[in-house]
Amino acid sequence: MKIECIKDQLEEALNKADKIAGKNTTLPVLSGFYLNAHQNILSIKATNLDLGISINLPVKVVEPGIIVVPAHTISSFISSLSKDKNIVINTKEQVLEIKTSTTKTSIKTFSGEDFPLIPEISDDKAFSLPTRDLVFGIRSVIYSAATSSVKPELSSISVTYDGEFLIFAATDSFRLAEKKIRVKKIPHFKQILIPQKNAMEIVKIFDKGEEETSISIEEHQMALRSQNIYLTSRIIEGTFPDYKQIIPKKITSKAVLLKQDLINSLKTSLIFSDAFNQLTLHLSPKNKKFEIESKNSTVGESIHTVDSVLEGDDISINVNHRYFTDCFQSITTDSISLTFSGQAKPIVIQGVGDSSFLYLVMPMNQS
Repeated sequence: MKIECIKDQLEEALNKADKIAGKNTTLPVLSGFYLNAHQNILSIKATNLDLGISINLPVKVVEPGIIVVPAHTISSFISSLSKDKNIVINTKEQVLEIKTSTTKTSIKTFSGEDFPLIPEISDDKAFSLPTRDLVFGIRSVIYSAATSSVKPELSSISVTYDGEFLIFAATDSFRLAEKKIRVKKIPHFKQILIPQKNAMEIVKIFDKGEEETSISIEEHQMALRSQNIYLTSRIIEGTFPDYKQIIPKKITSKAVLLKQDLINSLKTSLIFSDAFNQLTLHLSPKNKKFEIESKNSTVGESIHTVDSVLEGDDISINVNHRYFTDCFQSITTDSISLTFSGQAKPIVIQGVGDSSFLYLVMPMNQS
């Protein structure tokens, strides 16, 4: 193999692929990039057997060839070349040589024969949506997914289609986030469950995308295609909870307030939160008062009043502050509404005037 390429383009591609290269010590080849130079294209492949990626980079191929090179070594090295614009890469036996105007480096390689195949998923029934919508949909809910893999369906992002919207949802049973993204008609779509860890990598890899992403789905696998990137992900078998039935139908109390006012108040309250991250919300519509109380037996306590418009019954309810505040990143409006349906029912948080995002958080046991 011998190629000539532009350093910045190679660095960007390697950094994306490096997010997926495996760290499996029993299969060292998984910690490498599969490099295939052919027809003035360098294909860079990486996989951890759960996710696979292939990135095609335009290069000058002087001599075609295939090699597997340690992923972290080559990506770190290329990133360290601050002054070089052009790079020459060639192989001699089982060694990869990299030459620039200032550097000559040799890296030992693996055999390409042992590198696992990345699944080729048919795009016959693919559908497309703007990459930014895909990333926004996942990012809006991913923090609500469980990090434990004990219940795979809870450590996943559910994506469904209702004829008008793609609906992204995630829950760890303590809170639930749902985001609706309006899309064109998708004739062949079925529900998929994307593992939470895979969804995080999808966001990182496609984060800056301004184009469309094509999505194909087969049994146990999905594929994303966008410009020069092809990514495959395992999808989870299982049934996502039917969360619609836990959304409260009857509202007994409601608060409308500026999101930034609530965030500022919480910064004060969190100083005094206890080991259980507990806050108490006191709503008194009759007295036109909304208070946030926090107590810590070793530090002290605080009661902070927040400007708000209140209606309904008086209520005091305990919440975990992290679960309560995680959703603010997904609310794009200046004002938010908090609706209550009783002591044991979840609190519903939404942006005022925006029905595309819904967040439920369960109350903590009343002390």
